[in-house]
Amino acid sequence: MGFKKSILACAALSVCLAMVAAGDDWANFGRYEAQNAEVLQLPAKERNVVFLGNSITENWARIHPEFFKKHGFVPRGISGQTSYQFLLRFRDDVINMRPEVVVINAGTNDVAENNHAYNEDRTFGNIVSMVELAKANGIRPVLSTVLPAMVFGWRPEITDAPQKIKSLNKRLRQYANANGITFVDYYTPMALDEIGALNPIYTDDGVHPTAPGYDVMERVVLDALGR
Repeated sequence: MGFKKSILACAALSVCLAMVAAGDDWANFGRYEAQNAEVLQLPAKERNVVFLGNSITENWARIHPEFFKKHGFVPRGISGQTSYQFLLRFRDDVINMRPEVVVINAGTNDVAENNHAYNEDRTFGNIVSMVELAKANGIRPVLSTVLPAMVFGWRPEITDAPQKIKSLNKRLRQYANANGITFVDYYTPMALDEIGALNPIYTDDGVHPTAPGYDVMERVVLDALGR
């Protein structure tokens, strides 16, 4: 079996196993099903970049919808999701949209252990798999940092989030640099200090950006995409 076929086979197997284990639409394929059909009817320039993410991306599209519409960007964020779920819905919400670029922002909910104990190797592997799937389908992958976070309000028992986020971000940056992948650093301009908290001028809860936070993210990602 060839390299590309192996990747696709592994992804398909992951889908099957997850669906069997969960017994329902664990990856939430239905969330954007109708919107995806509508997007495919748009000219290519109006769907040239897909933003794949969690609630940070979902809220971004709700708070600053004009940012996505103006630039022909397609937001595909689902609140609470981990990189495992991103990988399962990657074909539906990215590949099938036939964009030129996908911007992947994954890891926050992995560290928060929304669905499972955190394992950096597996989270990193999920992100690498998405990169490989994108490349195999002629889509340019763009990686981004996990945003800074000191604590998660819904998981207060996790007390080492900053260390885990820094470690994953370092690994993602090294991988991107080694493989010629555009890397978007949201973390540095949004961190309060070396401790790793999200600057309170950009958030109300320490995890999710407010409008001023999204202003920063927009400047950073547009600069990176321009390069």
